[in-house]
Amino acid sequence: QVQLIESGGGLVQAGGSLRLSCAASGVVFNNYAMGWFRQAPGKEREIVSAINWSGRRTYYVDSVKGRFTISRDNAKNTVYLQMNSLKPEDTAVYYCAAVFTSVNIPDTPAGYDYWGQGTQVTVSS
Repeated sequence: QVQLIESGGGLVQAGGSLRLSCAASGVVFNNYAMGWFRQAPGKEREIVSAINWSGRRTYYVDSVKGRFTISRDNAKNTVYLQMNSLKPEDTAVYYCAAVFTSVNIPDTPAGYDYWGQGTQVTVSS
């Protein structure tokens, strides 16, 4: 049974930082690409960042480039999202997702097979 458990969300002032973690179980972690998505109220779920199985390839949506950094520790079955210079528009529920792949890094929700329960990130102005 695959489980993805996010942690690290919370309330932070604009300009602040948070580090999200997603711990995976029930998978051979280094066979999976991992993604971070977010969904704000009334909006569609959108990709924030993704990383391939080795960590050598990454993807960022334009709005977070230079502010967010994705990384993974395959020994700990964990993927991270370091979020700096947070803005009120970053406020959303953040979801971790996984897909079995050795090549691609999907950038849409449909490209992922497993999802975490989400963690709330709120950035106050």
